[in-house]
Amino acid sequence: MVDAATLAFRDILSPPFRIVLLKSLALTIGLLIALWLGLEWLIAHFVVTPWPWLDTFLDILTGVGLVVALGFLVAPVAALFVGLFLDDIAEAVEREHYAADPPGRPLPLARSLLTSIKFLAVVLIVNALALPLVLVLGFGAIVFLVANAYLLGREFFELAALRRHDEPTMRRLRAAYSGRIFAAGLIIAAFLAIPIVNLLGPLFATAFMVHLERRIGVRENG
Repeated sequence: MVDAATLAFRDILSPPFRIVLLKSLALTIGLLIALWLGLEWLIAHFVVTPWPWLDTFLDILTGVGLVVALGFLVAPVAALFVGLFLDDIAEAVEREHYAADPPGRPLPLARSLLTSIKFLAVVLIVNALALPLVLVLGFGAIVFLVANAYLLGREFFELAALRRHDEPTMRRLRAAYSGRIFAAGLIIAAFLAIPIVNLLGPLFATAFMVHLERRIGVRENG
């Protein structure tokens, strides 16, 4: 597990990943900035008080609140875009580390996008429930980490495994190695919890799960 994570971290810093990295970062940052500016504009134009000092205070409070809220959206938004680049990332990892194995099958774009959109919706719901627990009760961070570990581990394993297996086989492997996949999800969730670094999350998670799937494949065939 640690070896696979170390390899994945090295992979995302290697030359073949740089173009994919720039595309992923540009899309994630661009969407978050667009959301921030759009919400700021809506609030500035529709939330107006008779007192200028209160308007200024609300603008500042809103800006800070949006930064915190959008910070929680980095993981799901980045996960949404990974569907666009999964095959590029997976192929680079397979070419570098598993050249002797048969190459994986590219996923249909519609399948990748549908899975990513479905995943985004689920993660947004879980994070929306976890955020009040963080702010009010203080233990929401644990809920946030565990929930994202489950969801991220499940999603990225599915996307990696479907390159080499049909859906029934993928589900069987996911059930048989659920503990290992959850542990991998914890590593991914912890990686995504680090500000700025979490923008590399989709690339790390995909590379990590390709390594994990190959190790599971060796166990299955051994």
